[in-house]
Amino acid sequence: MAIKATIFKTNLQIADMERHYYQDHALTLARHPSETDERLMVRLLAFALHAHEYLEFGQGMTDDDEADLWLKDMTGAIELWIDVGLPDEKLIRKACGRSNQVIVYTYGGRIADMWFAQNSNQFERLKNLTVINLPVETTRAIAKLAQRTMQLQCTIQDGQVWLSDGNESVEVERMILKAPAIA
Repeated sequence: MAIKATIFKTNLQIADMERHYYQDHALTLARHPSETDERLMVRLLAFALHAHEYLEFGQGMTDDDEADLWLKDMTGAIELWIDVGLPDEKLIRKACGRSNQVIVYTYGGRIADMWFAQNSNQFERLKNLTVINLPVETTRAIAKLAQRTMQLQCTIQDGQVWLSDGNESVEVERMILKAPAIA
């Protein structure tokens, strides 16, 4: 018998002073049996950083044709494709062909550094790709916030990001490894 996904319910309050986006989101996340709390919370963080009324979670972990998160326009065209972890370079290339903008959030310390070094030459050709690395200290700290029912606040201001559950507050560090080409 297969192990089922674990359901997480989150009330996420976002105050993004940079985009002037202030919204509460009631989210239900399914954590795949092979997914860690760390990866789940990175997906949730990516949602907070790019929140939009049409941004939704995809089946990226189990379906190569879907993103971990994506934003589609009214016609179904993919505006934004977000992957978490260390996706295969071929899948990223395919996503860049299908979407206006692709963002990959990597984490995992040295393994993420090696993954980027191995793929950076291929990534340079992808003009709509952004790769952002999250330090292992950051992802481990946000993983500690994971609960089956969460009340989280995300504050974004002056390039800084804070994620809090009311008791613990984590400053989220981000390092841009590759920025999109400027048109």
